[in-house]
Amino acid sequence: MKPEYSTCMKWIAVAAASVALIAGCANQNDPVAKAEKADAARGIAAPSLTETKAIAEEAFIYGLPIVMNYAVMYEYAVDKGGSQFKAPFNQIRNEPRVFTYQDTAIVTPNSDTPYSFLWLDLRAEPMVLTVPAVEKRRYYAVQLVDGNAYNFGYIGSRATGNEPGNYLVVGPDWKGSTPPGINKVFHSTTPFPIAGYRTQLYNPKDMPNVMKVQSGYKVQPLSAFLKQPAPPASPVVNFLPATTAGIKENFFEYLDAALQYVPPTPEDREIRARIARIGIGPGKSFEFKDLSFEHKAAVLLGMKEGDEKVDKWLSSGLKDVNGWSIGSFFGDRHFYNGNWLMRAGAAKGGIYGNDAVEATYPLTRTTATGEPLDGSKHNYTLTFPAGQLPPVNAFWSVTMYDGKTQLLIKNPIDRYLLNSPMLPGMKKSKDGALTLYIQRDSPGKALEGNWLPAPDGPIYLVMRLYWPKETPPSILPAGKGTWKPPGIVVLK
Repeated sequence: MKPEYSTCMKWIAVAAASVALIAGCANQNDPVAKAEKADAARGIAAPSLTETKAIAEEAFIYGLPIVMNYAVMYEYAVDKGGSQFKAPFNQIRNEPRVFTYQDTAIVTPNSDTPYSFLWLDLRAEPMVLTVPAVEKRRYYAVQLVDGNAYNFGYIGSRATGNEPGNYLVVGPDWKGSTPPGINKVFHSTTPFPIAGYRTQLYNPKDMPNVMKVQSGYKVQPLSAFLKQPAPPASPVVNFLPATTAGIKENFFEYLDAALQYVPPTPEDREIRARIARIGIGPGKSFEFKDLSFEHKAAVLLGMKEGDEKVDKWLSSGLKDVNGWSIGSFFGDRHFYNGNWLMRAGAAKGGIYGNDAVEATYPLTRTTATGEPLDGSKHNYTLTFPAGQLPPVNAFWSVTMYDGKTQLLIKNPIDRYLLNSPMLPGMKKSKDGALTLYIQRDSPGKALEGNWLPAPDGPIYLVMRLYWPKETPPSILPAGKGTWKPPGIVVLK
């Protein structure tokens, strides 16, 4: 999903023009005004409207991944009556299927690998994740992501191998040493991280084998693993209800709620102090309806400009290679090191993306020559010359998304991607080249194995290279490697 976070755009221009002329209309519940009073009591000058707009912009960029993650957490682990609910905290939900157009909580979802989901509650004690032995040719990965949208660890084929193991995930306050029987300890900056499991599926008939692997994924508290008494349970949390669809109307309310469970780190103490100057932070209640007219205008303008900066980063902050945008923009806290714009761009491009060494993601909305991809106007092809398929240790895919929502597309053959396990069913040219047909309607029965159904409108394509090779030819370093994806061309 690609939310349009700026609301009330019909009147925002009028509001902006009026900001300098309006002196009041104050509301006693105005969160910005409340913050100003608190600052005044400490002898700190209140921010001007210009500063308020600038702070709102910073807060939007800093908070976007945190808010997106919070909304997914609520839908997946808290809202038991919701359509996207997976399982309560500390319980694994195995999905014996791939994602389809009906999965709407996460933007640009992977439809290659059946998922298993585990939202962790680390407040009372650490949790032990156990993985089984997985056959060597089958790729799997367990990606650990915290409430800051930091990828803080990996278990799996690339990172730890396909042997069985026990791995400890600990919260921000844990100070213990590695217990016996634990292969590795992973440190989350927040108490409610997610473990996203990807298990490779070769074809539909392979699903029972995937399910067997999934059944070997286990989770238990450290006390149970060590056969010791459990510590007292943590108190029940009344999370503010949130949905991914509701982000645009409730952005700062969601950010206030999410920050209660995102402890400050050295990287973000400064920005969190700044956004507190307009009433945003843990324990606060930033309700847009309570803002005065001029504060509404300033905040909306700040959000709009922040969103535009994120979009600009996505379009220009990556390396353009034959129309594909390629870069390394997912990682841990040290990878981002306070680069909130990169973190926001990564989340908006597709939250929960992998580190480049785990999976590299060329993205495109255009042809090789820069024309926007649109399934209502053209048919397209993507051709890999003989011997030049994506170089990977695991597998590769090309996935189709709606260009407006970044969600998978409903189509007559229930196909959302083409990937390397499907190669036996595809046709190659006499010289060995592989051409994919990207279009709304079938290219004909003979070529249907090479067909990637497109929407009747804007197209967004994501190529995934799982466990990319690091020796030439390679896409690594991302965007600068010796292997370059071929461009999309209009089918004549």
